[in-house]
Amino acid sequence: MEIVNFFYNKSLYEKAEVTFFIHKALIEELLPESDVQHVGSTAIPNSITKGDLDIQVRVKANIFPKAVKELAKLYELNEGSVKTETFRAFKDDSTVPPVGVQLTVINSEFDFFWKFRDVLLMNANYRKEYDNLKRKYKGMEMEDYREAKNKFFEKMMATLEYKNI
Repeated sequence: MEIVNFFYNKSLYEKAEVTFFIHKALIEELLPESDVQHVGSTAIPNSITKGDLDIQVRVKANIFPKAVKELAKLYELNEGSVKTETFRAFKDDSTVPPVGVQLTVINSEFDFFWKFRDVLLMNANYRKEYDNLKRKYKGMEMEDYREAKNKFFEKMMATLEYKNI
């Protein structure tokens, strides 16, 4: 049973930003045709976080197989995540903060991480609601939190802000 915890720490956000730019440069060196985005809670100023850095790597469909191979040189495949022809998840738990990389085909069903970030940046009420959801699940089972988070993001996908991006 994995327990989830959240916190806010300004120095973590600063470290996440530096770490993002380091990884972005590494990824773009291997995949210059990719769109590398800082996503997740560390991309949202003043939000609470689990303390990891999330990166979305967006590529065209014809580049996806190459991107999987190239990212596997830098990161471990996240075996606990979904694996499709348009999505792969990678991780590096040895960095500070730990890094999660979501590889997506542009305009595929999993190409939404950057949109969630943008909607949260645009709407303070959604940010508050998301932080409150995190507070509610602090110290609880990760699976329960993930289920609630998925429902929150499904609701967000129905909003005009999300649809207009």
